Amino acid sequence: MSLPTEAISTAGAAEPGANLNFVLVCVFIDMLGIGLVVPVLPILVGEFVHTKAQQALWYGIMGTTFGLMQFLFMPMLGAVSDRVGRRPVLLYSMAGMGINFLSTAWAPNLACMFIGRVIGGMSSASMSVASAYASDISSHDNRAKSFGKVGAAFGLGFICGPILGGLLGKYSLHLPFYVAAALSAGNFIYGYFWVPESLPLAQRSRFKLTKINPLAAVLKLARRADIRGLIVVFALVTCAQVMLQSTWVLYTHFRFDWNPGQNGVALFCVGLASMVVQAGLLGMLIRRFGEVRLALLGLASGCITYTLYGLATQGWMMYLFILCNLLAFAAGPALQGIISKATPAQEQGELMGSLQSISSLGLIVMPLVGSAILGRVSLLPAGDWRIGSSFFVCAAMQACAIAVAWRYFRRHRLSARADRVA
Repeated sequence: MSLPTEAISTAGAAEPGANLNFVLVCVFIDMLGIGLVVPVLPILVGEFVHTKAQQALWYGIMGTTFGLMQFLFMPMLGAVSDRVGRRPVLLYSMAGMGINFLSTAWAPNLACMFIGRVIGGMSSASMSVASAYASDISSHDNRAKSFGKVGAAFGLGFICGPILGGLLGKYSLHLPFYVAAALSAGNFIYGYFWVPESLPLAQRSRFKLTKINPLAAVLKLARRADIRGLIVVFALVTCAQVMLQSTWVLYTHFRFDWNPGQNGVALFCVGLASMVVQAGLLGMLIRRFGEVRLALLGLASGCITYTLYGLATQGWMMYLFILCNLLAFAAGPALQGIISKATPAQEQGELMGSLQSISSLGLIVMPLVGSAILGRVSLLPAGDWRIGSSFFVCAAMQACAIAVAWRYFRRHRLSARADRVA
């Protein structure tokens, strides 16, 4: 199988001193801070409302607020990083996230909590810019592994963050936010003094207003016929993941009466599984299956697991399903590697920002959809299978992604064979 690519190697092209380990530490600390608040934020929202349905609705609205700000600002940050370098944008993101955590910790009402979500959405550039940083210092053939390492740092942050946040949340729902703010401050200091720039002056592109239009960024990707099918797959997978993430804590709280500590342990398992696959097994899996088959296998694993999440009748089953879903953690880096290889080196920041814009579109829509579904079923008995409806919707989206990916890869395989015959 061959895909249309522009094989531009970036090996050795980064600024002197640039090293993937630097950005991995930044991503880890950033995700550690975010992971700290995941088990407690939905419960904290419940302190300002009176019913489960209102809790689900307002938490969904907050997720949408964050996603809207991220959608509007992410393409701009990606384009700015292509012009001025990755390092300044990473520092901006770290500072903004620290302010976000503090404003949420101090919030006396829901309105003030929204301020934190707005600031957080405006500054949440770390993952896309970190991916662009990794692309800058990786060879053309090694990008999927580099993305896997970034994903592993992300997962490692979620190994430590949620379980620590759950433990701290037992003492005070506000304490994890203060700790997260301190970590963001430490991350900023580390980045300012030790993280070098990865994008050489010769590879920086001009800043254009057309690059900061979030819809233009998505439409530009949609016009790329060579990867259009993969963009649809990426969008479907992202929407399913966002719905899962935005409803997980409240779902387990409503159905199994889990507290922040129990959710912290479950999210610890998610991070552990992600790290094992993306840091330890990804290279072997890519060599064994290839990026295409690995992506398909990962999508299928995710579809089955979403269904099992919704059908679970006991809390311990959730832990089992997480640990049985290892291949799903390899699908993202495999897809991202295929898409990245089809894009020139000087456009990697714009590409990652555009992909993040798709994720942000999911963050705008899916928390509202997921919270609306969860709110409707929140009054049902805990053992009613319909409480898992949001996960069944996730499974349906994942199934659609499998169908689109299969069709895309099959078409390109046939096209490659025809080219060889000609």
